[in-house]
Amino acid sequence: MRKILLFIALAAMTANAQDMKQWRDSLKVINQQIADHPDSLNLQLAKAAVNLQMLEWESAANTCGRVLEKDPNNLSALYYRAYAYNNMRRYELAKNDYARFLSMSPRNMEARLGLAYTYIKLERPYEAMAEMNNLVEMFPDNALVYAARGELEKDLKQYDTALFDFDEALKRDPGNKDYTISKVDMLISLNRIGEAKSALDEAVKHGVPRGLLHEWYAKCR
Repeated sequence: MRKILLFIALAAMTANAQDMKQWRDSLKVINQQIADHPDSLNLQLAKAAVNLQMLEWESAANTCGRVLEKDPNNLSALYYRAYAYNNMRRYELAKNDYARFLSMSPRNMEARLGLAYTYIKLERPYEAMAEMNNLVEMFPDNALVYAARGELEKDLKQYDTALFDFDEALKRDPGNKDYTISKVDMLISLNRIGEAKSALDEAVKHGVPRGLLHEWYAKCR
């Protein structure tokens, strides 16, 4: 599952010490504004967004819960809370929020990726695959959805279909290092060394610095 996190976990938020100070300062200002305008849902959502940036998952989820008490169909609150729940490993709750979100906005790519990721964490791979198939059907020109489906297929040992999807992803984004590495890792594990080296050469041809691929070239010797 290591690589699938690259594609489905929706970008784990990290910050250096300077950024964290800026986020703390922002949170202080927002809290002061909330004290003056306690009924402002926009301010509550702004607070939840900062909580997420600061990796304060519980606070973000609680703030979104307060928003949803007043506005049960607030899409931003549902999305933020689902993301927070996933990071707290409350996967069933995350699934419920993503499903509710998608019942109102079914073509939202990020929420559907989030739901697929949640199904994987719940060890329900075939429901995750159904979401991946929906994503490819809805966004056939998006490289990310093919790469994400390829990762899941690789974990399910569906190697031929995984290779097809990695190739489709690379057709749409040929200079993507992560997609290349995912494909090469699988080819090496299948002892298809020549194909793996060709995939690396193709990535270099499309602008990926050879030095960034040194580890994988070494495995192809």
